[in-house]
Order: sequence, then C-alpha cells, then structure tokens
Amino acid sequence: MTNKPLILVTNDDGIHAKGMACLVEAVSEFGKIVVVSANKSFSGMSHAITVKNPLYIKDMGEKDGVSYYVTNGTPVDCVKLSLHTILHRHPDYIVSGINHGSNSSTSVHYSGTIGAAREGCMNGVPSIGFSLLSYQSDADFSESMKVVKSVFRSVLEEGLAKDTYLNVNIPDTDNVKGIKMCRQGKGKWVEEFLERTDPRGRNYYWLTGHFENLEPEATDTDEYYLENYFATVVPCAIDATDAASLKENKNYEL
Repeated sequence: MTNKPLILVTNDDGIHAKGMACLVEAVSEFGKIVVVSANKSFSGMSHAITVKNPLYIKDMGEKDGVSYYVTNGTPVDCVKLSLHTILHRHPDYIVSGINHGSNSSTSVHYSGTIGAAREGCMNGVPSIGFSLLSYQSDADFSESMKVVKSVFRSVLEEGLAKDTYLNVNIPDTDNVKGIKMCRQGKGKWVEEFLERTDPRGRNYYWLTGHFENLEPEATDTDEYYLENYFATVVPCAIDATDAASLKENKNYEL
C-alpha cells in the first residue's frame, strides 16, 4: 500500500452521506484513502471558503484502512485543510462526491462537489467530481460505482491535462449504457421564491425552480447523453477567459 497513490475523498453532502461511502468503496482498491468531509451538508456552496469563523478538525480515526476527518468547513475548506494541515503531503488524486443530485450543464457553477474538485486542480492535483442524478438519500449507487472505477482507472493510467478537472454525471438507472466525454450543455435554472410567514409575522422565502435546457435539439451535450442513459465526462478548465473575445482585439479607452 505504501507504493499506491494517496487519494483524498471529499463531498458536499456531509460525512454521513451514502454517496461518499460508495465513492470510498469504489476507489479503495487504487490507493490509500483519506476522507475529509463536513459535519453537515454544504450543497450549492460552489467555491465558498470560510474566512469569518474559525475552522475545526476532528480526527474520526481509521476504519477498514481508511482515515476519516470531519470539519465544520465547506467542501473547498476541506480540500484546503487537507493540503495544508491534515495530510503529510499533497494527495496524488482528489475525488469528490458521489453527489446526491445532478451537476450537469450550468449546475457545475453552483456545486460544492465540483468546487472541491476545482480547488484540487488549482493546487496541481488531478481531481474529479462525481454526481448521480438522484436526490434520494438512499439512492442506488451500484451503477455509479462502476463508472467511478472506470473513469478513475483511466485517469490513473493516462493522467489529466494541466489545469483541467473532470465533471462526471451518472444517470439514475440500473443500466448505464456507457460513458461519453462531451461538452457542457447550455441551460439555466428558472427560479422562483416561495413566500411564507413565520409565527412572528415575518415573511421568509424558499428558493425553488426547475432546470431549462436551452439547446434541446443538440446531440453532443451532457444533457443529451444523460437523458439517453449514458454517464458523461465533461473536462473543465481553470482558465475562465473567453478566447473568442480576445481575438476581437477590442480597444478600451480611458
């Protein structure tokens, strides 16, 4: 085991999430596993970090050869604490998830699961975020674990391009047809806030809404393949520059 990779596992659904337990099981054959996760759900936290409150780490001990740590921080906090405080060296790989719910299309920008993978990539560690298209706490992750093993094995053998991380989504089915590398679909969340009144007469609001695919006819996107029961792998870049706009060579005058 000392010659095997050090793999950091984290998520945004919290230390007790079934999806993360399945992720640990799926990658355990590939190396030494260290789990660093939060004491509660931080879903939808994207790349948020904690700067106004102290962070705490609790060593939960080891079980079946896996070391567990729990924090009060966001998924990105978990990665930062792992890199700079918990681990004796940088991990060889970071895997995040398996998220309970989709992170396809523009949901990638809201996801704490993907935020953790992005943070790992920013620190030079090959990183992957995994998500299952089911929000059920007791979802069936058996097909997801097969996808995790296949994608992770590929990264282990072939590596990842510098400053690139993977966003992997898996359809909620007991028969995944295959795995497709593809582009991120264009879409948006159509949002509304439900207004209610608390016992003291104050109005409060719950964010609700639904996802709208803005290119339903496209056949080369993550949304298309997921609808057709394929797992999707979208390579994501740290550099957010729009290269096409740079080519326009606009001049801005003060």
